[in-house]
Amino acid sequence: MKKVLMVVVALLAMVAFVSGVVAADKPAAADKPKAEKAKADKPKAPKAMKATGAVVAYEAGKMIKVKAKDKEMEFAIAADAKVKGDVKEGAKATVTYKKDGDKMTATAIAVAAAKKPAEKKPKAEKKAEKKEKM
Repeated sequence: MKKVLMVVVALLAMVAFVSGVVAADKPAAADKPKAEKAKADKPKAPKAMKATGAVVAYEAGKMIKVKAKDKEMEFAIAADAKVKGDVKEGAKATVTYKKDGDKMTATAIAVAAAKKPAEKKPKAEKKAEKKEKM
C-alpha cells in the first residue's frame, strides 16, 4: 500500500510541475501577436499605380487631368516628377501616381509619341511596282 501511495504522490507532483511549465509558456506565445500587431500598425508607403488616357488639362509643375476610360482623374504633380514627351491636350499619356488618402500625386508622366499616318501610294504606282518586280 505504501508503494501505491508513493507512486500516486509522485504522479501528482509531476502533473503539478508540468502544468506550471505549460502555463508559463502560454503568455510568451501570446506576446508574439502583440509584436506582429505593432508591425501592422506602422503606416505603409503609398503604392504606385498607373492611369492611361487622353490629357484633358495640364499645368506644368502643378497638375494634370486625364480622362481614363469613363472618368476624369486629376493629379497634383510632385516636384521631382519625371515628364517624358510633349504634354498637351488630347495627347495619350500614362501617369504613374501615388494615392495618399484622397490626394493623388503624379510621380511620372509619359506621353506617347503621335503616330504619323502612312503615306498612301496611288493605285497606278502600285501596279507599276508589281510589274517591275516580275
